[in-house]
Amino acid sequence: MGWDCHGLPIENKALQELGRDSSITPAATIRDAAHETAVREVASQKEQFQHFGIMADWSHESTYRTLDPAYELRQLRIFQRMVEKGLIYRHYRPVHFSPSSRSALAEAELVYKDDHVSHSVYVTFEIDRKVSIQNDVLQELVSTSPSVKLHVWTTTPWTLTANMGIAVNPQMTYSIIRSSRQDGFVGIVAQERLLPLADVLGDVEVIGEVQGSDLIDIEYIPIFGSPGSSSTPLKIIAASHVTSDSGTGLVHCAPAHGVEDYHAFLTLGLVSSAKTMVCHVDGEGRFHKDVADVVGDSASALVGKEVLTDGSRAIVELLKQTGNLLKVQRFKHRYPYDWKTDKPIIVTATSQWFADLEGIKDDALRALEDVSFFPPQSRNRLESFIRSRSEWCISRQRVWGVPIPALHRLDSDQAVLTASSLKHIISVIEEKGIAHWWNGPVDDFIPPELCEEGQAPSKTWRKGTDTMDVWFDSGTSWSMLQEAGYGENRQHVADVCLEGSDQHRGWFQSQLLTAISSTPTDTPSISPYGTLITHGMVLDQAGKKMSKSLGNVISPLTIVLGGKDQKREPAYGADVLRLWAATVEYWRDMSIGPTVLAQVSESLRKIRNSARFMLGSIGDEPIQPVPRDEMGLAERYVMHELFTLEQTALQGYSSYNFPKVINALTNFANITLSSLYLDITKDCLYADSISSLERRSILTVLDQTLTTMTSVLAPVLPHLAEEIHSTRNRDGSSAFMTPWKPLSPEWKDEQAAADMAELLRIRGVVLLLLERARGNKSASIDPSGNALRLLKSSLEAEVDIILPEGAEGTSLGSLLQREGSDDELAIRVRPATLDKCPRCWTYTSPTEDELCSRCKVTMKH
Repeated sequence: MGWDCHGLPIENKALQELGRDSSITPAATIRDAAHETAVREVASQKEQFQHFGIMADWSHESTYRTLDPAYELRQLRIFQRMVEKGLIYRHYRPVHFSPSSRSALAEAELVYKDDHVSHSVYVTFEIDRKVSIQNDVLQELVSTSPSVKLHVWTTTPWTLTANMGIAVNPQMTYSIIRSSRQDGFVGIVAQERLLPLADVLGDVEVIGEVQGSDLIDIEYIPIFGSPGSSSTPLKIIAASHVTSDSGTGLVHCAPAHGVEDYHAFLTLGLVSSAKTMVCHVDGEGRFHKDVADVVGDSASALVGKEVLTDGSRAIVELLKQTGNLLKVQRFKHRYPYDWKTDKPIIVTATSQWFADLEGIKDDALRALEDVSFFPPQSRNRLESFIRSRSEWCISRQRVWGVPIPALHRLDSDQAVLTASSLKHIISVIEEKGIAHWWNGPVDDFIPPELCEEGQAPSKTWRKGTDTMDVWFDSGTSWSMLQEAGYGENRQHVADVCLEGSDQHRGWFQSQLLTAISSTPTDTPSISPYGTLITHGMVLDQAGKKMSKSLGNVISPLTIVLGGKDQKREPAYGADVLRLWAATVEYWRDMSIGPTVLAQVSESLRKIRNSARFMLGSIGDEPIQPVPRDEMGLAERYVMHELFTLEQTALQGYSSYNFPKVINALTNFANITLSSLYLDITKDCLYADSISSLERRSILTVLDQTLTTMTSVLAPVLPHLAEEIHSTRNRDGSSAFMTPWKPLSPEWKDEQAAADMAELLRIRGVVLLLLERARGNKSASIDPSGNALRLLKSSLEAEVDIILPEGAEGTSLGSLLQREGSDDELAIRVRPATLDKCPRCWTYTSPTEDELCSRCKVTMKH
């Protein structure tokens, strides 16, 4: 049992409690507050979990927290092994960045929303008239026309200040058009986009065509420059990611803000370092002052504004002023959001630390071959996510977390993170604690090989401030089991890894990737977990996602302990909550609410009532067991059904199919026991002699049924299991100290099941006839002419089953099986001809004041 303690939620909660903004609060203050918040929340959750019937050692020594010094050191040592294998590197490149979190994010931390609306723009760039063009048609157009414009569409107008090129597809055909508007502009768009762009371009005349390959290397004027200005012309480049599916067929390229743009420029050798990429966005997702290098005096309208909101609108205003704006259009599309803050992210270039996954993901996929998945289809989901990843952005710009212990030169900000430097740094942290990295002098962490003669380390170096992705924190939890010795002589250190479906992109991956990445090269790659179980999400009773804004959140603690209004929110106890969890198909999204809980509570009540009846029937006296071959058909049938239930439970538990177990248990308790066996044996239990074979047979069955049922229900209903066990055993022992001893296969009796099925068919007909007889309010006349009394109860009836002629001496079950039908049987229901026995209440006495023959014998003994 453990807790993830670092990351944005804890940091934000600490800042909220401090009532301060992170930008003006010392990092040490935030860390101290976050530590206090995390420790408090762990204690609160630990107390809550103990209400749910979770069996665990809750001591500090047997649980873990990712903020524990020992845990953080283990994590750093795993990171060190990855550095030694050359898997960790730093790069300046476009990454997913969350302005709301003020940090870079990995792909696993994104959620995509299909209803995001962007204010896209259609803009024009003008071809530079001062340069020569190889294509004669284009050259003549440029020479004779006032201007030739390249039509471009983008959903991120804020990135236009960072434009470094326009991409075309060399294989596509592009149309040269002349507008019928007053300005009569000449433009270029993809041929296949002419019709979809009719409302943007208006009436146009196609005056020529060129191939995309003819446009490559043509220079154009930057959008915020002007003909004749000192702005350096930019070029059209070739890129395979340009398609005719949307836009204009010409794509605005900002390598600092687009992964595809970045790779296109990298392939062409047009970007090589931070200095060769244009980026005007700061660490808060706002325009910074360097945007003035592009827009000049207009920078005052942009600087300090969030690029996703006011900054984007300000860019549109500038485009109107420059005359480059054709149209603004609302565009609904799929867009990534920060999964923690539920706010949109941006793509922007920053220097981040990455883990190289390209060389280890095949090993990770091979390691999964030995892992069992439940449900089985979840394997495809995890494997597809791993295949699609080539790197993992592991650095975060937060103050609450495990540091990435890199050293940076003050003069160039060049980062140093080597096996040697990390070995020295970890030795210091091991001695002085991880807080020393944040609070101690940099001089303590500089290894001898980086010291410069005559120069104080603090004048040359600074400590890195990035923290590790929290998925790296939780992803190394497997190492705790390994260090504790649980991995000895085991293929996998953890038997089971259980989490929600969203963790295929998170914890399921990070555990596997950190384990494989830190495995020595000459050692086979093994998954840290042997079984991976995926559960769905809990919805409200109407099937809606729970949220505070909708007011439909149901706390599990309220289900267990009850709410303020106990009538509306009764205290169901932990067993009801656990029974609900075991009843639903947890691998899918599942609903919970008052109606569902009431139904589950009723199911538990029926199981408990069956147990109470059996406990009351058995009593405190020792049972004289009856061997199987002396039992009647009903007893052998129930034992067969009990054996079947147990085998179903053993198979269901082993495959984590809890609904299969609970469905079998409730069916056995409600149908086999309550509706049948406990009903038909009441007469014998109440009226037969204590030492009679029939009664002892029944008690033998009930005793074993209680034992087996307790074993079956204990994992799900621990409190009921303990209640049953403590009632039967007054020695203070626990149901969980009693080994589960499965029934012998001798109790599997298909013949008894088949015979009983035939009898139950006849019983159904008899019960139907009894019901009809009770409903008949008019008196009948027997063959002798005597009036028959009305039936008020089934006890007042006699049932005659008339076999066909010649069937005497055969068992009823054999007869029915041989005939294959009960068409020749006659069943007759009539009022009892004898009187009611004053002891057992059956109509079997000669007179109403006299005991029946059975009760006479019983009373004598």
